[in-house]
Amino acid sequence: MVIGNALQFYDFLTYAFFAVQIGRTFFPSHDAASSLLASLATFGAGFATRPLGGIFIGRMGDRVGRKPAMVLSFALMGAAIVGMALTPSYRAIGVAAPILVIGFRLLQGFALGGEVGPSTAYLIEAAPPLKRGLYVSLQYMTQDAAVLVAGLVGVALANLLSGPDLDAWGWRVAFLIGAVIVPFGLLLRRGLPETLVPASGADGGPGQRNPLRPYLRVAALGLVMLGSGTIVGYLQSYMTTYAGATLHMRANLAFAATVVVGLCGVIFDPIGGWLSDRFGRKRIMLAPWVLLLFLVFPSFWAISHYRTGLALLAGCAILTIPGSISSSSVLVAITESLPPAIRSGALATIYALAISAFGGTTQFIVTWLIATTGDPLAPAWYMGVAVIAGVVAMVAMRETAPGLIDPSFDGLARDGPNVLPGPT
Repeated sequence: MVIGNALQFYDFLTYAFFAVQIGRTFFPSHDAASSLLASLATFGAGFATRPLGGIFIGRMGDRVGRKPAMVLSFALMGAAIVGMALTPSYRAIGVAAPILVIGFRLLQGFALGGEVGPSTAYLIEAAPPLKRGLYVSLQYMTQDAAVLVAGLVGVALANLLSGPDLDAWGWRVAFLIGAVIVPFGLLLRRGLPETLVPASGADGGPGQRNPLRPYLRVAALGLVMLGSGTIVGYLQSYMTTYAGATLHMRANLAFAATVVVGLCGVIFDPIGGWLSDRFGRKRIMLAPWVLLLFLVFPSFWAISHYRTGLALLAGCAILTIPGSISSSSVLVAITESLPPAIRSGALATIYALAISAFGGTTQFIVTWLIATTGDPLAPAWYMGVAVIAGVVAMVAMRETAPGLIDPSFDGLARDGPNVLPGPT
């Protein structure tokens, strides 16, 4: 299941890493900044349909099952990635090219919007209760594995191909690598057992008139925490574009920044999940986020001032590690606070709204701020504000780790009929 999740995020994030090349292919302009902005705006368009995917596919995960919802989202993503890779350039078919690209991005957004809810619900329901943090950390670990693989593909292509070849067809190879693995991902997901337990009228079941009402506080805090994490995460993904377009560093070095971001995530995501099982969700989400607040400005200053490979790669590692440790705790805390009958749909909607509002706009806003102010530290200011908002929400979030909220909890209960109580 987590392999399928990694493939989905590889497909979606590859666009961000090749934004410059895609902009030249489908949005040619005499002004390089305008071409890049148009490409990033199309990247953002994929976030417009994520809430729709979260609502439709997420609720399908609650009504029909986690597995059918995950299979559907993966199949839609596969269709979108193939279409993106095979769309002719603007020079070949004119205005139809950007129209098709935007359409495939909208389909990608819909598919990915419905991915996180069912897959995270599946992970937490398949996990032993005292290892939920570790299991749910696989959600972010596989996303970062996708970042790592996409970065390695980018480094390889940047080293093997000339600039014109990378613009003309090299970026398409990166998309097609993901497309080739789609059939294997579908087979893996079709073979999974179902974890959804039929719901009763209690704990958010269909017998309640408004099953979401007791969980509005969780939803609001979740939106802020996930929004904060989204801005930080997509700024980390933006480092490839930032290094190349703003700092004018070599393409292979810019893609190496992505490798560092992905590698740090793969290593520290499960560490954060494991720590949250031992010490609680709240401590492990909050402490690294506070540390990140003090590291943002020094890291961006060093990267923009020295503009060396060492400064770039070290800065990316410093900015990634605290967020990776914290992110798993945030996701598992929100998921644990929701009962099974509404877990997939509610989590998918909360997540998709947060990602749509901030993930789709972050890279565009930062690029615009840099172009408008001429300040290479603009990303640091934006990230700093996001981290502060996240810290405030984390302070207000209640502890959800089973062993901490109930010291007598023996770890033997299964999640379905023994779901933890929601907020009161």
